[in-house]
Amino acid sequence: MPVEGQRASRFVRPAEDDCVRRRAGVRVVLAPDKFKGSLTSEQVAEHLARGLVAAWSDIDVVSVPVADGGDGTLHAAVAAGFRRREVTVTGPTGQPVRSAIAVRNGIAVVELAAASGLALLADGQPQPLEATSWGTGELIRAALDADCTEIILGVGGSASTDGGSGMLQALGARLLDSSGEQLGPGGGALRSLDRVDLSDLDPRLKSARFVLASDVDNPLLGDHGGARIYGPQKGATSRDIEELESGMERWASLVDYAAVSLPGAGAAGGVGYAALTVLGAIRRPGVEVVLELTGFQEAARGAVLVITGEGSLDAQTLSGKAPVGVARAAGRLGVPAIAVCGQCHVDPSTLASVGLGRAYALTDIEPCIEICISRPGPLLEDLAGRIARDLAGGRISGDKR
Repeated sequence: MPVEGQRASRFVRPAEDDCVRRRAGVRVVLAPDKFKGSLTSEQVAEHLARGLVAAWSDIDVVSVPVADGGDGTLHAAVAAGFRRREVTVTGPTGQPVRSAIAVRNGIAVVELAAASGLALLADGQPQPLEATSWGTGELIRAALDADCTEIILGVGGSASTDGGSGMLQALGARLLDSSGEQLGPGGGALRSLDRVDLSDLDPRLKSARFVLASDVDNPLLGDHGGARIYGPQKGATSRDIEELESGMERWASLVDYAAVSLPGAGAAGGVGYAALTVLGAIRRPGVEVVLELTGFQEAARGAVLVITGEGSLDAQTLSGKAPVGVARAAGRLGVPAIAVCGQCHVDPSTLASVGLGRAYALTDIEPCIEICISRPGPLLEDLAGRIARDLAGGRISGDKR
């Protein structure tokens, strides 16, 4: 993937009273994901940078906030130098929401969660049968309007299970019932689907290249499919799940049934299926795509340490989330990686097996979880000071000089 004009934010802020006086020129790269519900990835990096520099005035800190392709991907792209382009779209339950895409040099980053995410549900009330991915299609249309020919679709955190039908409707597809009427929104309506007309799809889609940035490898249908695995997270009851499964099976029978078993087809309630089949997307691990966009490899080459992390290090982290992707990318460059987090539920040997030498948790210094969530900034700065002292004292393997 071409990546042009890469930029990494730099934080070098000398402090008057250094608590560590060591060698100059030591470079540390900050590549955290968000602390969900508390801080964006960029804010996490900012607090870590303040704490590191306050403890070690000569340290050179390079910030490359990351994401795994889901919620937070837009923030990471903007932090890397992409331009934020505001747009109003249709939210998951039909209400207008203010959203955005990120664009640079013909490349657009579209984050599904920014248009069709759980966080955008009206009054926080799930609507598993009616929620739609329509707004994601409107974001894609905004990318086309910005003359982008490469569109990175980051999926994750969706509120809908509509097989991506809403996304395609927003791009010109017509979903008709037996009376020739347009279907209503949501996966529940797909059971009444009689005909799919793609003849009016936006013609610009033919010249656009799509990348589906997703770590989810679930198929569209079946016991491991989008409805059965992720439907409960979106408020679906057992009966709802059967209706959604039936609707998406009908949808697939009219689009491309052979593709229901493709890895990633079940991502984001089936948006992955629509992207892979109709948009011709190529699926790639989300964190790998984000690391390329942000210029992580260039930033990390020659560093003594990479610091990554997210709000909670747990079993989900190990299944391809951003911290593991960052650690593996750092390892390929021969640079050690450690993690910061709110809480750590992974033992040291397991962390080591995915390339993380150590985890520093906010709960190590503040046992009250509510405080860790509500006031993470100062705690992160304190934690970063500990990391600086450990690095300077040779207690982290990253100090190779």
